[in-house]
Amino acid sequence: MTLFSREKYTLVNVKKKSLPALWTKCPECSATIYNKELESNLNVCVKCGWHFTINVHQRIALLFDEGTFQEKDPDFISADPLDFKGPKTYKEKIAEDQEKTNLKDAAITGEGKIYGERVAFAATDSRFIMGSMGSVVGEKVSRIIEFATKNKLAIVIVSGSGGGARMYEGAISLMQMAKTCACLGRHHDAGLLHISVLTNPTMGGIMASFAGVGDIIMAEPKALVGFAGPRVIEQTIRQKLPKGFQTSEFMLAHGLIDQVVDRREMKKNIYQIIQFTKNSKPK
Repeated sequence: MTLFSREKYTLVNVKKKSLPALWTKCPECSATIYNKELESNLNVCVKCGWHFTINVHQRIALLFDEGTFQEKDPDFISADPLDFKGPKTYKEKIAEDQEKTNLKDAAITGEGKIYGERVAFAATDSRFIMGSMGSVVGEKVSRIIEFATKNKLAIVIVSGSGGGARMYEGAISLMQMAKTCACLGRHHDAGLLHISVLTNPTMGGIMASFAGVGDIIMAEPKALVGFAGPRVIEQTIRQKLPKGFQTSEFMLAHGLIDQVVDRREMKKNIYQIIQFTKNSKPK
């Protein structure tokens, strides 16, 4: 009976070192992709071409000649005009996303060179309060448009916003829609080019303002593009929406956008449009 009289063994929990994820599963085709392979393909699925969301710094590296981008107005931070309170206050939400993204707000603006061509630029990052537009985003976008107008530059604006106008700032956020469009109106009147690039997702007040008024509007494949989301529309009109509704391809077929462009061809495509516009102007 010695077997039953022995002291019980003590189980020791050994902490294993957590290994970084080496693989990513494509949400479109379910393919498992080695992360280095995905990164080298500009975060486009090597099997089906699904475009993964990328951040604003990756976007800058993708579009601009190395070392040429110069950021403008980097230190703008949103105030809290409504003293907004909810499960989290507005100030808490801003601080949380600043720490998570290392951004001051949802937009980065500046200028750089695309194949040597000087271009003004703005982009929103969906990681920061879903890329929504408050006073800072509206002000930074307006300033870079005015800079482009003054310096006779084409402007490229890359939009990635699932949040539209930022509810935390109420009417102040809504005002940015008109302000950015007014600046783009003056830019257009000066005979200058605005290229709007829509990424997944581009919705709400951003789509209803500067993202929707480009001289050329292009979108990445299968991006969700629109004002209200498909579920909200279905619940409102009580009808089933057609297949592919609000995708880039659907919007192209119905005349809302001009091109669907693969991310891997985006830089070259933008450069060709700028050169064509310059060369087509009367001497």
